[in-house]
Amino acid sequence: MNVNAICTALAQLREQAPLVVNITNYVVMNNSANALLAIGASPIMAHSREEMAEMMAFAGALVINIGTLDRTWIERMTFAVEQANEAGKPVVLDPVGCGATSLRTNTARQLAALAKHLIVRGNASEIIALAGQTSQGKGVDSQDPSEAALEAAKQLVEQYQAQVVISGATDYVVSNEGTFALNNGHPMMTQVTGTGCSLSAITGAFAAIGETSGLAAAAVMGVVGEIAAEQTKGPGSLQVALLDALYNLDADTLTQRLKLSQLT
Repeated sequence: MNVNAICTALAQLREQAPLVVNITNYVVMNNSANALLAIGASPIMAHSREEMAEMMAFAGALVINIGTLDRTWIERMTFAVEQANEAGKPVVLDPVGCGATSLRTNTARQLAALAKHLIVRGNASEIIALAGQTSQGKGVDSQDPSEAALEAAKQLVEQYQAQVVISGATDYVVSNEGTFALNNGHPMMTQVTGTGCSLSAITGAFAAIGETSGLAAAAVMGVVGEIAAEQTKGPGSLQVALLDALYNLDADTLTQRLKLSQLT
């Protein structure tokens, strides 16, 4: 995929305004919903088992974020993935804090194994832990550089027939079609909770219109993060500026700013 294809996917997303079902943590529900609205998608934060089969029949994608995890959430997430499978819809898994506790690690692996059309979006430590390797995470924060997760990502691609997005100073997108590196974004993005979660939600929006590699979402989020950081002085205003940049992003800006390279 090149920048022209990414711009085309963005235009299609805004034209189709796909519905994205999110089972996400309490901390970032508002962030994720607003990011989806700003990019042009339609979010719904649906957690009820009673409506999930009906919801997934007409939604475009399912985003699962394990940030605030307990047994009730796990049962809801499992059922939602089963319904997404039944409807043939893509599942984006954000394995928040995978590697921090056995509950998070085991749940992330179980959900990954269950999903038939899987995209994993996480930081390097989460990706490494999901693959069963030793990571350096601290809670939900990564202590591993993104490039350290490349081999783990390739393992997940093979193990789960997944697409994998590794977030970090350099973002990597790994699939059977190759490995891409994106060098946009800004360090201030790590000082705002939910930035990665917003990327996962946007990954779901692109997946809903058929762009299931994760590359377009990572490209968009990196560019808008860069733009937002140039316009703000700190993480508080960065949150608002990110939404504005998502809303105002156009093909010319994306083409001029995107730093994309294919490694393999």
